[in-house]
Formats: sequence, structure tokens, C-alpha cells
Amino acid sequence: MELFDIRTPQGAPTGEVKERSAVHRDGDWHGTAHIWLVRKREGRLQVLLQKRSRSKETFPGCFDASCAGHLSAGDSFAEGALRELSEELGIEAREEELFFVGLYSYEVKERFGGADIIDREIAAVYLYQEPVEISGLHLQEEEVEAVEWMDFQRLKERSGAGDPAFCIFAWEIGALEEGFRKAGLENDNEKAVWA
Repeated sequence: MELFDIRTPQGAPTGEVKERSAVHRDGDWHGTAHIWLVRKREGRLQVLLQKRSRSKETFPGCFDASCAGHLSAGDSFAEGALRELSEELGIEAREEELFFVGLYSYEVKERFGGADIIDREIAAVYLYQEPVEISGLHLQEEEVEAVEWMDFQRLKERSGAGDPAFCIFAWEIGALEEGFRKAGLENDNEKAVWA
């Protein structure tokens, strides 16, 4: 049974703990961690995308953040981020290697698995800039089908055009741009002007 801390919309734990399905049924605010692996190649910013397993209940086979997941009850945002990196990609990172971008609250009302859900999440977004080679990753098969590096501008264009192969929302693109600004990252030969 997966237990989540119920949180305020600002991310603070309320002291209440509930089971995952009840949280989604009741529309309670809960925490997630979204980690974006980023690098610069030939002067261009790239992000590592994961292709979600086709057995996933939500967005099967779609390209998503490098790794992301719910916080278990008692987890801090950083603890959740480090666990997701380890479980989904086999990366044993340290907290000081995570660049904290910020907390983002969002809400999705959908029908998944035959049930209506209200998914209210407070997502801690992190950048991870340590060197990563795809061949050295250990993908969690039930979660991740594959990974690939993509130029950020290409991702932004495809996601913004509503490409159904992507389940990356506008707020995530905005968070990445904010993270690039905060981290002092930009494409070579361009001004760092983010929409």
C-alpha cells in the first residue's frame, strides 16, 4: 500500500497520511519530485527524456521528464528525487548534485483506470547536470521503456504543438526555462531569452 503525506498547496505536510487511491479520489494535495537530466552538446541544451512503459496506467508509451514520482509518506522532496533517480534510472546521486528549481502546484482532472481522479500535486523540480551516458543507465522496466537525449528547443516545439507522443505540460517547460535561467545555462550563440 502506497501512503502519501497530505500537503498544503504550498508543499508543507499537514500531518495527515492517506493511501494513494484515496488521495487521488479525494483530490488531496500531495508531493512529487521531477528531475530533469540536462547537458550541453555542440553548444545546445539537451534534456534526457524517458519513454514511459507501455504498461503504465497513465500516458503509456509517452515521452516524459527524465524521471519523476510521488513522495512516500515521510519523504522530503530531495529524498523523493534521489529515490526516483535510483529506482528509474539507476543513478546514485547525492543531494548536493541536485539543482533545486522550485515548487510548482498543478491540478489535473482525468479519468484513469475506469475512475475519475483529481490529481493535485506540488512538484519539486530539480536539474541534474552530472555526466550521464545512456549506456550506463539501469532502467526500471515496469516504469521506463527507453530514454533519449533531445534538444530543448525541439522538445519545446513538439510539446507546445500538442504532439501526442509527449506528456510534458506547459508548466514543466516553464519550470525548465526557469531552471536554465537560475543555473546560468543557455544555448551558445544565443541570448538566454525564455518565453
